[in-house]
Amino acid sequence: MTETRKTEITAMSIPELVSPAGNLEKLTYAWEYGADAAYIGIGNFSLRTRADNFTGNDYQSIKELKEKYLSKGIQKKLFCALNISFHNNDIKKFENAIPYFKNYPFDAFIIQDIGLVETIKKNFPEAGLHLSTQANCINSNAVKMYKSLGFSRIVLGRETPIDEIAEIKNAEPEMELECFVHGAMCIAYSGRCLLSAYMSGRSANSGNCAHSCRWDWKLYAEEKERRGEFFPVEQTESYTSVFSSKDLCMIGHLPQLMDAKVDAFKIEGRMKSLYYTAMTVQAYRKKIDAIAGLIPEGESRLFEKELYNVPHREFCTGFYFSRDEADKTTSGQTSAPYKMAGTIGKEIKPAFLKTHEPGTAFFEFFPLNKITAGEKLEFIGPGVPAEEDGEYVFLDSATGEKLEWTDHMHPCIIRTSKKIGERFIVRTGSF
Repeated sequence: MTETRKTEITAMSIPELVSPAGNLEKLTYAWEYGADAAYIGIGNFSLRTRADNFTGNDYQSIKELKEKYLSKGIQKKLFCALNISFHNNDIKKFENAIPYFKNYPFDAFIIQDIGLVETIKKNFPEAGLHLSTQANCINSNAVKMYKSLGFSRIVLGRETPIDEIAEIKNAEPEMELECFVHGAMCIAYSGRCLLSAYMSGRSANSGNCAHSCRWDWKLYAEEKERRGEFFPVEQTESYTSVFSSKDLCMIGHLPQLMDAKVDAFKIEGRMKSLYYTAMTVQAYRKKIDAIAGLIPEGESRLFEKELYNVPHREFCTGFYFSRDEADKTTSGQTSAPYKMAGTIGKEIKPAFLKTHEPGTAFFEFFPLNKITAGEKLEFIGPGVPAEEDGEYVFLDSATGEKLEWTDHMHPCIIRTSKKIGERFIVRTGSF
């Protein structure tokens, strides 16, 4: 990248990086691995009711997290996804739940239903209004209308080409525009799908999508003069993926989105794993910082490659450059060469420790799968690329006894000479 290009990008505001957070642990990792903001759901009011979502006293932990970052001069934003289509009884449920919502330090609410506008303005006057992609906003006239209602940000429909994004921004420069840059796509217009409700009775527009588009389908045709004679419509030997879209990945095209003056880059995936959240956020964080000239491009590339090491379908650029690209489908399940093995907790000094090997440290280890001692591991941390370790030791947390294996039911201590820290991710797989 030329110095002129870096200067131009640095001179403009660097786009905000917005991450999904399906539960408190994922929110913690999203912020720690570089997200400026995260969006969460509460109860049954968002389009991901099958995510863990947030309940109970989670708000207290979030407040403490935000305060910790603020003490370091870092502002982390929290957005509430209220993006279902509301029926009358849903409105009443939300109004009854407002006292609970007020416990959370929300910076903005993401909604598609304009019936919520006055209620949110009245009860959360300091919070911003963000229009959900579910509202299908893809033109400047609509943006102008939503602006008049009090919206400060539009999450554009995924169907908006990049040149039209620039036109919208030029027409309404004061409106913030947020665009999806990574994650699952949908066969339906801005995700407003009826297939799930028809096939399984689970409405996608109420947050309960069965992902029917990902099923393996057999299609048959019937000719009107030959009733009861069905002819298979085949794409492969037996099943078709005609409904299964590719995943969006725009990491190689962020400069074009910046040129279009996009204000925020959004990652999809509240239902996805902590591993996906952390690795994807970190890859885009490093790429944005490299484009802005804040870090070397070589450093960014170390993290960009991790997008291919988390479960994903084939990547595409969606509707940004060509509808033909968005219309291409893919088959098979998401796949990845690595498997998340666990997470690293706090560094400790075990009571049973009699001597200490120089250059080693002891950490809490929370395994997610069975690991046999000696199996090669990789550690990845905030701002720290993957590092292999085959010399670690598992120890019983109470006795210090050396363990030959551990699994998700048996948290233990890990001793290692590698420089790791709290919230590092541990994985196994292809080395």
